[in-house]
Amino acid sequence: MAESGAVTRALLAIPPGSSDDRELAGRICRACVEGLDVDGAAISLLTATVSRETLWASDATAERLEDLQFSLNEGACMQAAATGAPVSVPDMHHSTEVARWPIFAAAVAEQTNVRALFALPLQWGVTNLGVLDMYRNTAGGLSQTHWRDALSAVDVAALMMLGLRIDPNPADSDSDAAAGWLDHSRGSRAEVHQATGMVLAQLSISATEALARLRAYAFVEQRLLVDVSRDVVNRALVFTQDMR
Repeated sequence: MAESGAVTRALLAIPPGSSDDRELAGRICRACVEGLDVDGAAISLLTATVSRETLWASDATAERLEDLQFSLNEGACMQAAATGAPVSVPDMHHSTEVARWPIFAAAVAEQTNVRALFALPLQWGVTNLGVLDMYRNTAGGLSQTHWRDALSAVDVAALMMLGLRIDPNPADSDSDAAAGWLDHSRGSRAEVHQATGMVLAQLSISATEALARLRAYAFVEQRLLVDVSRDVVNRALVFTQDMR
């Protein structure tokens, strides 16, 4: 039996900047399968565009569950993404929760041996970056120890995924990572700082949280951080407390 906090410690042990997003998603999912009482896991990004994507799935069943949920637009993953709250379904055959997703539940019963589902949003403030989905072929909920570890782990995972997408190593400025859609040029830091100050004033929060809000917004919208900052500075974008 895995020790308490094993998954969280495994994620904290991953060196910063050592993985691309898909590799990191794989490491997160493998840590969950090894450290929790689950048979498989997957991570999907849920952005504001149509480019939702499954970054990594541990096996064919995990991948099938993601495909079903995206195709049918219902299921534990979609509920977690919409509400920003974890979803636990200890028994797919005997749970009132599945009444919300009748088509998905029927497809799971027909096409897989899955009996339990757990979906945890990768959340940063009010922004949902994606969802960690886990399944088990036997009915039953996660133990309190494993559930606490899973909740702690997704907090760590969200920060890791967000940092990876928006903070490429400046030394790698000629690499694919630094050329990504969230890279920001070193010559535009003044605008980022100015926008941070404006968001700070708009939301009455700290500078650290204001910058995090800008970064999270850029992540979800798949825009450059500097472009989002420019919109804030030009007052084309105003941050509010309930922005997702």
